[in-house]
Amino acid sequence: MRARLDQVIALLKGDQGADRIVPPSGFTVRLTLFTSAAMAFLTIFALALSLAAGRLGTSWGDELARASTIRISAPPEQMQEQVASVLRLLEQTPGVENARALSADEQRELLEPWFGPALPVEQLPVPQLIDVSETSDGYDADSLRLRLQAEAPGAVLDEHTRWRRPLVAAASRLRLLGWVSILLIGAATGAMVTLAAHAALAANAQVIAVLRLVGATDGYIAQAFVRRFTLRTLSGALAGTLAGMAALLLMPSAGDVEGLLTGLRFEGWQWLLPLVVPPLAALVAYIATSAAARRVLGGLA
Repeated sequence: MRARLDQVIALLKGDQGADRIVPPSGFTVRLTLFTSAAMAFLTIFALALSLAAGRLGTSWGDELARASTIRISAPPEQMQEQVASVLRLLEQTPGVENARALSADEQRELLEPWFGPALPVEQLPVPQLIDVSETSDGYDADSLRLRLQAEAPGAVLDEHTRWRRPLVAAASRLRLLGWVSILLIGAATGAMVTLAAHAALAANAQVIAVLRLVGATDGYIAQAFVRRFTLRTLSGALAGTLAGMAALLLMPSAGDVEGLLTGLRFEGWQWLLPLVVPPLAALVAYIATSAAARRVLGGLA
């Protein structure tokens, strides 16, 4: 642990003489900065997508798991009687927290996306819907169906299970896709930094040969390249992270609407998570550059 700490201090402190070994400009510098910034920017969005999908899946699961609907289809002269019978039955059912019949305006709002706002619900044979909220213990659905069949033959219980399971499964897979994307972005960052480090080391082969002649060790030379590429990656990732966070701040707030795109942002303490991205990018660069330096210096021996 002490040795690792000393390495980190040496990496941050640097060596003025060793820093001259690595060219301060060139295409490898631009490549490292651009790659780290772009990958950090994409990581922020992948992280936000994963967290938003998780929140949405939890919201859908909790809301639909405790909600169900009873649909009553009956002749107009029997509708009120069956609705009253079903409401009395639900009041006596253990596990039912609340039950109410939807008004004509509420049913019109449900049908408005398909039929428009001027739908005459009162004049159409539209089934009456009863919204049922259950307690945390829930109710016996099979028993309730049997009692509904006896009290109101036109009543059908819908537990929303067929709606809930696909939605929750889709949200879970989208969250997994976000984390997989972050891993792929990290791998791509490591590959690009390795490529840039290889190019920089190969381009300075003659300088490295001269340094060896005057007594410089491979560890000393490698440390100079590792430090430069690690700090370049850190600065580029920091810029990309700040740009990603600024872009998320411009996204619309979810408000009262639970949607994936409107909720594509961090909430509360989650705004601290992007701060981990630059150090992780620097760690990836450190590992990639160290491996590249060992291979190239070993090949130049």
